[in-house]
Amino acid sequence: MIKVENLGKKYGNHVAVEQLSFTVKEGQIYGFLGPNGAGKTTTMNIMTGYQAATEGTVEICGYDILTQPEEAKKHIGYLPEVPPLYLDMTVSEYLLFVAELKKVPKQERKEQIREIMRMVGISDVENRLIKNLSKGYRQRIGLAQAITGYPEVIILDEPMAGLDPRQILEIRTLLGKLAGNHTILLSSHILSEVSTICDHIMIIANGRLVASDSPEGLQKLMEKTAEIEMTVSGSREKAEELLDEMEHIQSYTFEKAAEENSVKVRIFTEDSMDIRSELSVAFTGHNMPVLSMNRVEKSLEDIFLQLTETPTQKAEEQGEAEAPAHSEQERKEEAGEDDCNL
Repeated sequence: MIKVENLGKKYGNHVAVEQLSFTVKEGQIYGFLGPNGAGKTTTMNIMTGYQAATEGTVEICGYDILTQPEEAKKHIGYLPEVPPLYLDMTVSEYLLFVAELKKVPKQERKEQIREIMRMVGISDVENRLIKNLSKGYRQRIGLAQAITGYPEVIILDEPMAGLDPRQILEIRTLLGKLAGNHTILLSSHILSEVSTICDHIMIIANGRLVASDSPEGLQKLMEKTAEIEMTVSGSREKAEELLDEMEHIQSYTFEKAAEENSVKVRIFTEDSMDIRSELSVAFTGHNMPVLSMNRVEKSLEDIFLQLTETPTQKAEEQGEAEAPAHSEQERKEEAGEDDCNL
C-alpha cells in the first residue's frame, strides 16, 4: 500500500531524513514516533507530495508520488500538523469545498459530508464559522477533510493535538472503525494512545528508522535485559561484594536511598532472567535485610526514550548518577589496577 525506499531530505548541510525505508501494509494502523526534529513531518510531507525528496522513492497504491503525483494523491487523505482550514467558511461550506476538490460525485457530496461530520463529532457546529471554533473542533474538522472522499490511505500528523480525553477516545474509536477499509499512518507524541491504537509502530530518530515492530514486539525487544530495583539495609561496599559474586548479573548502578543506613541499587540481568529470589536469599543471609524489591517493567515511553536518546543525553544521565554501572569484569579490572598501584 505504501512503500518508502532510501528516502533522503537535506536542507543545505542539515540532513532531515537519511536512507529511510519502510512498508505500510494494507488495512492496518501504523504509528510514526520520534522526538521533535526527528524528521516525522518532513517524511509525511514528502509522502503526500507537499515536499520533494533529495533522494529515494515513495509509492502510494503503486503510484510514484514524484513521477505520478496526480494519481498517487487521489488515494491519499492528509491531515498536516496545522489543519488547512479556511476560517471564514462555515464547517459545512468548507467540507463541501473539499469534496468538490477531491472530485466526489456531486450527488453524493451532501450525504457523505453529513456522515463524516457525524463520525468525527462536528454535526452540532456545521453552520458555524470555523474561526469562531475551538482548537479541538478545528482539529476534528481537519480530520474530516482528510477522510472526505474515503481515500485508501489516510496520513495524520498529530491528529490528537488539542483534543480533550473524551475527544481522544472518540477519535481512537473512529480510527479503529476506519482501519480495514483504510490504511492509516499517524504520528503522535501521546505514546500510550499509539500503543493502544496501532498495529505497528515505527520509531525515527535523527532522520533514521531505529525500530519497527508491533507494540508487543517492541516490548519484548527491550525486555532482553531485565531490570530489578532493590533497597537493602547495610553498606554499599558489602552490597557490591555480594553482587559481584552472583551469576547472571550484567551490571548494576547505585542510587541515593531514601532510608538511612541503606543502599538502593538498580540491577540489570542477562537474558531477561528474574533473580529476585536469589537476591533475597543472598542479602538476608548476610544480615542485609531487603527493604524493597521490584522488577521494573518498561513502558512504551521507556522504549521511546531509550531508542531516541542522543549520545549527549546519555552522557548527562551517566553524570547525574551516583555511581556508574559496574560489571563483574570491570570490577576485577579495577581491582587489578589498584593492586598494581600499590
